[in-house]
Amino acid sequence: MLTFDQVRFYYKKGQPVVENLDLTIEQGEFVAIVGANGCGKSTIAKLMDGLLLPKEGSVKYNGLHTSKQSDLNMIHQQIGIVFQNPEDQFITTTVMDEIIFGLENIRVPREDIHSRLDDALRAVQMEDYREMMPHQLSGGQKQRVAIAAILAMRPNVIIFDEATSMLDTQGRDQIMSIMHELHRQGMTVIVVTHHMEEVLYAERVLLIHQGRLEFDGEPSKLFLEIDIEKYQLELPFAVRVHNTFHLISPVRADWKEMIRLQWSIN
Repeated sequence: MLTFDQVRFYYKKGQPVVENLDLTIEQGEFVAIVGANGCGKSTIAKLMDGLLLPKEGSVKYNGLHTSKQSDLNMIHQQIGIVFQNPEDQFITTTVMDEIIFGLENIRVPREDIHSRLDDALRAVQMEDYREMMPHQLSGGQKQRVAIAAILAMRPNVIIFDEATSMLDTQGRDQIMSIMHELHRQGMTVIVVTHHMEEVLYAERVLLIHQGRLEFDGEPSKLFLEIDIEKYQLELPFAVRVHNTFHLISPVRADWKEMIRLQWSIN
């Protein structure tokens, strides 16, 4: 369980980025975090992983405090984060070395390293690219390697911080498929995104505005009850199509049909 208790954060004193944030994310949830640029959602992702520490309040994962140095190593092993630009995460010369480097850092026994390497590459369908240099890969392939490097550490939670924003439609669909397979296997998946189509697949969505939690609930309620354009967000294309053809009931949207339509369009 990941909890924020009255968390405040700022880069410059007097200019809060996150303000009195309270939330709990349970193991196995698929959560999307949305909001306008500069609203604080990427800062929240870094607070979750302990890459940033709250100025006030606390962030805890299963009783471990991000503000305690003694807990941070364990948190980093259990919560992985994939960033917008995968090249920011690469420090070695081949795909295989990139994954092995992370495993050596967390002291995985040598006899287990290659099985973890194989499992991680298989999970993202990159087995045939292990000897390639990261810069030779496409954007989508680079992001899949970044995900594999996290998966090899076998975290319980994986955060995708705008991980699809630099990809084309095909690359985005590939990463979304990986997210959903990880969630199906029981992993907690947290997606920070401005692509509202991705929100359709989440179980829960958090709307952040000026560092505060404005909405916490199901995607259907967000799109039916909240004027998201006020937050500089757009309705997903599938929702707009359903609105146009009056296929949404007054009470609840047919989300399975929306998802089917979204995939058929892509």
